[in-house]
Amino acid sequence: MRTSMNSPFAGFPGVNISNTPVMFGSIGLQTLGVSNPIITLNGTIGVIGEPGDTFVVELVRGSAYNPQNVIYRAEGTVGENGGVEFHSFTAQDLAAPPALESVYSSFISGVSTAVRTGPEMFYGIAATG
Repeated sequence: MRTSMNSPFAGFPGVNISNTPVMFGSIGLQTLGVSNPIITLNGTIGVIGEPGDTFVVELVRGSAYNPQNVIYRAEGTVGENGGVEFHSFTAQDLAAPPALESVYSSFISGVSTAVRTGPEMFYGIAATG
């Protein structure tokens, strides 16, 4: 099991969400010698913005964003409350290759009026299938 914590509390990093995917977490899981590894990935990201602003969270197998390596994609919308909203996600990679280290990264993109406010957590665990 590995964890990546970009921000442990609300208020940080306080940057606008870009149209281009930006990484907010990355982990490496060791699966060498494990047949049929099952990777479970979880995370939370805080977002604030204008009601109706949209954003996308994508999980990628690898350390760089490549649309061909996306294993999970979720679209979110900023609600009506006007405060920080915490969006959590859970995904699995059931086709993970056995490897000395499999890297997984989390990315966010969306409209520029939405802001990443934290917390930002990304973690995963590898298990035998």
